[in-house]
Amino acid sequence: MLLVFILFIVFLLLGMPVAFAIGISGFVFFIQQPTLPFTMPVQLILSQTQNFTLLAIPTFIFAGNLMNNTGITKRLVNFATVLVGHKPGALAHTSVVMSTMMGGVSGSAIADAAMESRILGPDMIKQGYSRGYSAGVHGFSALITISIPPSIGMVLYGSIGEVSIGRLFAGGIVPGLLMALFLMITVSITAKKRNYLPVNKEKAPTKEMLTTFFKSIWAIIFPIILLVSLRSGMLLPSEAGALAAIYACLVGVVIYRELTWERFKEAIYNTILDVGMIMYLIALSGLVSYGITWEMIPQLLSQSFLKLSENPLIITAIILLFLLLLGTVMDSTVIILLLTSILVPIMKATGVDLVFFGVIMVITCAVGLLTPPVGVAMYSVCSIMGCSIGEFVRESWPFLLAVLLVIALCVLFPGLVTFVPNLIFG
Repeated sequence: MLLVFILFIVFLLLGMPVAFAIGISGFVFFIQQPTLPFTMPVQLILSQTQNFTLLAIPTFIFAGNLMNNTGITKRLVNFATVLVGHKPGALAHTSVVMSTMMGGVSGSAIADAAMESRILGPDMIKQGYSRGYSAGVHGFSALITISIPPSIGMVLYGSIGEVSIGRLFAGGIVPGLLMALFLMITVSITAKKRNYLPVNKEKAPTKEMLTTFFKSIWAIIFPIILLVSLRSGMLLPSEAGALAAIYACLVGVVIYRELTWERFKEAIYNTILDVGMIMYLIALSGLVSYGITWEMIPQLLSQSFLKLSENPLIITAIILLFLLLLGTVMDSTVIILLLTSILVPIMKATGVDLVFFGVIMVITCAVGLLTPPVGVAMYSVCSIMGCSIGEFVRESWPFLLAVLLVIALCVLFPGLVTFVPNLIFG
C-alpha cells in the first residue's frame, strides 16, 4: 500500500483531479497482487454505487438545490437581519445566523459560503468591511452547515463506518449551535474594534421578528421533521432524502410559489454536477478502501496507537491533529472516504463512541476547506469577494480559532455531542 499512497500524493502534486488520482492508485494495488483477479476492481467500482444508504446523498443534494430556488434563502436572510441587525457588525452576524439556519437547507459548506458571499458580500463592502474579513466570516460560518443536519459528510461517514446516520445528525446539533455562538462572540469583539456599524439603529420590535420568523418557518422546521422521521423509524436516511426533495417542491410550488420550471431545471442541472462529482469519488475510492482492508492497516494502526497510549482522549487528539494537517492538502470528502474505514476500528478498539468521533471527524476535516493550499471553500469566497489568499488568512484567523475551540470543547466534553442523540434515540 505504500506505493499506492506515494502515487496518490504524486498525482495530486502534479495537479491530477482527485478522482483519477484515487482510481489509478487503486488499480496499481491490484496490479501488485497476483492472487487477486483483475476483474475485481471493476466489480468493486460498481458495488460502491449499489449501497442503498448512499441514495441519501443525491436526494439531499437535490432537496438543497430545490430549496435554494424556492425563495427560502431570501426569507432566511430577512429573518437573520431582523434578529441581529441592531448589533455592531450586523452583516457579519447575519452571515453566522444565516449559516445556522441554512444547515437544514444546503448541507454543503461550499454552497453556503458561495451563496452568502454573493448575497451579503456587496453590502458588506459598501459599508466598509474589508474584503478579507468578509470572506473569512462567510467561509467559517459556512462550517456550521456541516454540523446541522442534513450533512453530506455525516452520511458518508455513517454509510462507510456503519454508524447510525440519524444519531450522527442529532449529534451535530449542539456543536453546530456552539460554533454559531463562538463565531458571533468573535464577530462582536472584532466588529467593535473595526467600528463596523449596525444595519438598524435599534432592535426590531417583537411583532416584526415573529412576522419574518413565520415567513421562513418552512426552512427552520425542516431539520426537526428530518430527525422526527428518523427517530420514529418511519423513514430510512435514503427515504428521508426523498421526503426532503418532495418537501422542497411543495414549499416552492404550493406555499411560496416561486419554483418555476426554469428554476426546477436549474436545480436538476446543479444536482447532476454535484452528484456526479461525489459519486465518482465514492466509486473509485472503493479500490483503495479494499486495499486498506486487505493489508489489515486498521488493525496495525490500532495496535500502534494502543502502544502509544491507552488514553482515548490522547489518541483522539492525535488523530484530529493529523486530520487538521491532512485537510490543508486534501479535500474533506476524500479524507472521509479514505480514512473512515481505517479510523473507525481504531476508535472501537479504544472505546471511543463512534457517533461522537464521526461528528468531530467530519467537522475537523471540513476546516481544511478553508485552509491553504487546497481549500475549496476558501478559493470560492476569495474569488467572489475579490481578495487574495494572503488577505483571507490574515483577516480570518480569529474565526479559525473560534472553530478550533469548539472542536477542543467537544473533545474534552464528549457529552456535548452524545447528549442529543441519546435523548432522542435512547
